[in-house]
Amino acid sequence: MTTKVFYNHSCNICRAEINHYKKITKDEFDFVDITDNYMAKVQTKSNDRQLLRRMHVMEDGKLFAGAKAFLIVWSKIPRYKILSKILGLPILFSIFSGLYEIVAYFLFLKNKKQLPSTK
Repeated sequence: MTTKVFYNHSCNICRAEINHYKKITKDEFDFVDITDNYMAKVQTKSNDRQLLRRMHVMEDGKLFAGAKAFLIVWSKIPRYKILSKILGLPILFSIFSGLYEIVAYFLFLKNKKQLPSTK
């Protein structure tokens, strides 16, 4: 079973990262663009804001977001496997997760114009 990676294709940085993963992997992942994607919301049981805020990964029926999602992706890519192990160590994961949240928040602010208007 492939791992689903839910990402924002409209974000330059997100798209560049995912395109890099696409080039170095074969069929390990099903990359799903969340932009205007109703099925992404259904599959993840998440709203537009939640999906835009962090990268999400669905594996074995479980949904992971943020830094944990990155660890899952990296653990399946040979050249990043060691990075997933190192950053998965408890103290380093706390730091990594905090840094991820800061970067993700600024990317969210940059891209939040994609959210449907609530008028």
